[in-house]
Amino acid sequence: MSLKGIIFDVDGTIAETERDGHRIAFNRAFERENLSWHWDVDLYGELLEIGGGKERIRYYISNYLPSFNINQSLDEFIAHLHLLKSRYYRQLLENNSIPLRLGVKRLIQEAYSQGVKVAIASTASVANVEALLETSLGNPMASWFEVIAAGDMVERKKPAPDIYLLALEKLNLSPHECIAIEDTNQGLTAAVKAGLKTVVTVNQYTEKQNFDEAILVLNHLGEKDLPFRVIQGENYGEKYFNLSLAEKLIS
Repeated sequence: MSLKGIIFDVDGTIAETERDGHRIAFNRAFERENLSWHWDVDLYGELLEIGGGKERIRYYISNYLPSFNINQSLDEFIAHLHLLKSRYYRQLLENNSIPLRLGVKRLIQEAYSQGVKVAIASTASVANVEALLETSLGNPMASWFEVIAAGDMVERKKPAPDIYLLALEKLNLSPHECIAIEDTNQGLTAAVKAGLKTVVTVNQYTEKQNFDEAILVLNHLGEKDLPFRVIQGENYGEKYFNLSLAEKLIS
C-alpha cells in the first residue's frame, strides 16, 4: 500500500466543534467576564475566516469594537479570555456534547488496523485537541495518533502550509504518501501548499466555499449503511470513505 498516513484537521472535520463547541464556549467566557458580546451562528461563521481562537477575538475587537478599552494589555486580556473559553470547551467535551462526525471513528480504526499512520494538523491548541480525542475516542484510540501538530507549534496559521509541513516532518513521510482531510477552504489551501492531496467534508459553515483544489468533496465520510454524497470529484464506486478509496485518490 502506497498510502502511509492520514492527516486530519480537527475543528469541523473530526467533530462539529465549531458551532456546538467553541462558539458556545466563547459565549460562556464572555458572559463570565460580564461582556455583552454574543457570537451567534452567523457571526461565528464570519469569524471562522480568521484562523486561531486568540486571533479571532483580536479580529472581533478590531472590527466590531474599535473603541473598546481595558485596564490591561490587550494581549493579556485576550489570553485570559481564551483560557476561560478553553475551560468551558473542555466542560462541553466532558459532557459528551460534541459528537464525532460520521465515519471518522471507523476510518481511524481501519487505518490503525492496516498500519497507516494517523496524525493531526490543526490551528486549535494542543490541549483542546487532546481533550477532544480523549473524550470522543477514549483509550486506546486517542493514543493512536502518532503526531499532533497544533496550536502555536508554528508561527503562521492556515492557510499557510506550516502546520502540515510540521506534521509531515514528524511523521517522516512525504506528501505523496499521505492524504489530508479538511473542512474549510483555508485548511484545503494549507494542505495543498504542503503538497498533499486533500479530501474535504463540508459542514454548515463551509458548504458554499470554493474547493476546486480538493481531490474529493463530500458531505461526510460515510458509513456502510449511511453512504456519503459526492459534491465534487471521483469516488471510484465507493459509498463511504475508506483506505481503498484513499489509495486510489493518491495514486
